[in-house]
Amino acid sequence: MTKKTSTDSKPDLRLVGAEAAVYDLMRAPETTAERVQRLQQEAHALALEEIELLERLLIQAAEKARAIADGGEAYPVGAREIASRLAVDLPSRAETIRTIINRVG
Repeated sequence: MTKKTSTDSKPDLRLVGAEAAVYDLMRAPETTAERVQRLQQEAHALALEEIELLERLLIQAAEKARAIADGGEAYPVGAREIASRLAVDLPSRAETIRTIINRVG
C-alpha cells in the first residue's frame, strides 16, 4: 500500500460564476462613489432574489395547504379550515409580490 503525498491529491479548483466580473487591470481603481453604487446594485439584486424565493415558498405552502384542506377526516377540522383559508389567500399574496417585483425590478 502506498502513501498519498500532497502532490498526489487533486488540485483545489473552484468555478467562478458566469455573472462574476473579471477585474480589468488596465482601468483605474473604482472610486468610492462607484463602489457604493455597485454594492447598492448587488444588494438590490440579492433582495429581489430573496423576494422571488418567498413568492415560490408561498405558492408551495398554498399547494400543501390545499392538500391538507382536501385531506378529509385524516386531518382535524380546525386544521383543515385554516389550511383551506391559506390555500385561497396565499396565491393572491404571491401574485401581489410578483406584481411588486415586476414594478420595481
